[in-house]
Amino acid sequence: MYLGIDLGGTKIEAAVLDKQGRGLFRERLSTPQGNYEATLDAINVLVTWAESQFGHFDCLGIGTPGAISAKTGLMKNCNSTCLNNQPLWADLQDRLKKVVLIANDADCFTLSEAMDGAARGYNHVFGVILGTGVGGGLVIKQQLIQGINRIAGEWGHNPMPVNVVDQFAPRPCYCGRVNCIETFLSGPGLGRTHAELNHIHHALPDAKLIATQAMAGDDRALRTLKLYSRQLAAALANVINILDPDIIVLGGGISNINLVYTHIQRDLPEFVFSDQVLTKIVAPEYGDSSGVRGAAWLGRG
Repeated sequence: MYLGIDLGGTKIEAAVLDKQGRGLFRERLSTPQGNYEATLDAINVLVTWAESQFGHFDCLGIGTPGAISAKTGLMKNCNSTCLNNQPLWADLQDRLKKVVLIANDADCFTLSEAMDGAARGYNHVFGVILGTGVGGGLVIKQQLIQGINRIAGEWGHNPMPVNVVDQFAPRPCYCGRVNCIETFLSGPGLGRTHAELNHIHHALPDAKLIATQAMAGDDRALRTLKLYSRQLAAALANVINILDPDIIVLGGGISNINLVYTHIQRDLPEFVFSDQVLTKIVAPEYGDSSGVRGAAWLGRG
C-alpha cells in the first residue's frame, strides 16, 4: 500500500492506494492559511489517521504547490507563501519518522495519469496543469523525472511564442518576466485575453463562463477559445519539438473545456517541426483526484 498527501492552498488531502491503484482511504483537512507549523500539524494528523487503519508506512509521498531548492534544501516557488524558504522535507522526516518524497502538484498529476489514468500504457508522458497557474510534469516509463534543478516540466515560465500573442499588450508575470506562457494559458490569462479582444473594462471574465458562452454559440466566446487553443498549440509544440512525448494529458479547470481539444489537434501541425503530429492530447481520467493519487504513487519509494 502507498500513502500520499496533496498539500493544496485550501485543503490538505491524504489517500492510500493498493498496488493496483485502488483507493482504500481518503481524508482531508482545511489548510491552515499562512501558518507553517499548523500545516505540519495537519499533515501529521492525516498520517496518524491513515496509520491507525493500515499500520506504519515506511514512506510518504507528498505533492506541494512548489519544489525543494537543490541549492538550499528549502521550499521555493510556492503560491502558498508560508511554505517558501521552509525546510519542509527535513521537518516532515523529523516529525513523521519515515522517508518523505516531495514533488510539485503538476508532477503528481502527471504521475497519476501515467500510472493508471488517461496515459496508462504510454512510455513517455507529459502532463499539463491549466488552472490558476500553468505547470507541467514529465514521466518516462512510469518514473517521474524532476531534473537536476527540480524544475523538469516547468514550461509555464517559458516565453509565449511571439507569433500568437503579438496583438496583445505585454503581460508581466509574477516571476519577474514578461509574456510567460502562464500569463496567457492560465484561467486568468484566458479571461484577460477575452477582455482585451472584446474591450471589457470591468471585472475579468471567468474562464468557466467563457466556456459556457462558447458552448451556447456566443461568437465572441468562440473566437476567444479558438485563439486560446492556437496559443496552447504553439506553446505545446515547443514541448513536442524538444521531448516528443507519446501523449500529453491536460489538467486543471481549462482541461474541462471540450472545444479546446477539438481545435488544438487542428492547430498543432502548424507549429510542430514534423510532417505529421501523432502526439495525443487527452483529458485526465482522475481530474482533481490525480494530485493525491500521484502523491501516493510517489510514495512507492
